[in-house]
Amino acid sequence: MMVNTAIVISSALAGTVLVALALGLVWHYRNGWLEQVRRSCTAGLLRHPVVLVHGVVGFDEINFGSKRHEYFRGVAERLRHLGVEVYRVRIPNGASVAVRARHLARWIERIPTGRVNIIAHSMGGLDARYAIANLGIGHRVASLVTVGTPHRGTPLADIGTKLGDRFGLRGLLSAAGIDVRGFYDITTDEASNFNDGVQDHPGVRYGCVVGSAARVNGNLNLLLRPGFRYLAGRTGANDGLIPTSSQVWGEVIDEIDADHWAQIGWSSYFDAPAFYEKLVRELGVRGL
Repeated sequence: MMVNTAIVISSALAGTVLVALALGLVWHYRNGWLEQVRRSCTAGLLRHPVVLVHGVVGFDEINFGSKRHEYFRGVAERLRHLGVEVYRVRIPNGASVAVRARHLARWIERIPTGRVNIIAHSMGGLDARYAIANLGIGHRVASLVTVGTPHRGTPLADIGTKLGDRFGLRGLLSAAGIDVRGFYDITTDEASNFNDGVQDHPGVRYGCVVGSAARVNGNLNLLLRPGFRYLAGRTGANDGLIPTSSQVWGEVIDEIDADHWAQIGWSSYFDAPAFYEKLVRELGVRGL
């Protein structure tokens, strides 16, 4: 009986201690202690900050009514929660690669750190490549990862620009102050010329993420379905706008089942923030 009583007393004391510890942890969490511990554990995830670069028609963030929307939806918040320093840039929509690259280079030069890791979506990857190669920021960039970037152009731009020229749309849009030169830069011919003239910087690690909508089935955005079908018959696998074969540059870090807009979080079937967390962890493994 005495043994049983001792066991009961010991169990009660152990339970009391556990409850006390739990309450203490809750109290410390509410006072930021656990947050500080978490940040100290993730602060070494990356050696350099991340710069997010948007595509040809993009933004850092916009407001619709009372709601704020980011181009990379939920990504910056997810990465900052891990302790990663994140910068989002805004460069001119529709402008040529050369113009957009100059704006990007100025953004990079203003960041008060040594080097950065650039993660660029769509045409933003071409802007980054141009800025690194031609505008003197190569020493500021540790890595460039492109996501869904048309390194070899896209046949959809070929069709779109030809139709636009036939109906005089380029002149009309230019007269209205709308720059569309960027769409010409992602035609297959211009992309070929670009690759001939823009060389990789030897001090920068280049990688890519290749997106395909082949297996997303009914989840593919309705607006992307005509382009997906056309490209599927013309070039094979694609993300609704860009052939997968055009998206490869440098090391293929990952291949994802996501259409062009899902890659940046504009869908319900693909968890973009989780994907970018995985990508950043991969960069961390590489010492970046």
